Amino acid sequence: MVWRYTQGMTVVAHLTIAAVWLGSMVYSLMVVQPRVDRFFADHERREEFLVTLANGNRWRVVALIAALVLTDLAILIMRPELRLGYGIALLFYLLAGGLFVHVSWRHWPARVFALPEELPGFQRRLRRLAWTMLVLVGAAFLTTLSVALGVGT
Repeated sequence: MVWRYTQGMTVVAHLTIAAVWLGSMVYSLMVVQPRVDRFFADHERREEFLVTLANGNRWRVVALIAALVLTDLAILIMRPELRLGYGIALLFYLLAGGLFVHVSWRHWPARVFALPEELPGFQRRLRRLAWTMLVLVGAAFLTTLSVALGVGT
């Protein structure tokens, strides 16, 4: 009885964490970014605002990714019959995490030191990377949600 409860709560925790990451990315890409673009016509001012907005969030996202990977692995251990769905989701999370590492430790620092005329290119690349992460996290979330709900079984 306790074991079954632990398994269920691990699945709920996993789905909640995934929904938080997915929701925050959707909000950023669909609401915040377009409004920032409309508000700041000047690329340098926009960049200054985005740097301020993003400041301090790197390690929160790293913790979120770590929690997703750990809960996914825990579910794989506790419920081996779910290994296909959660294994696929784990791959998606790891790919999205790898992109986040690239953005955080390579793309963003290069962007901060970019010349003003280089900023639009950096912003376009970042948006493409962010949409790719969104698709990966969305696919992982939908996969784990469908497995948790027993869709297709």
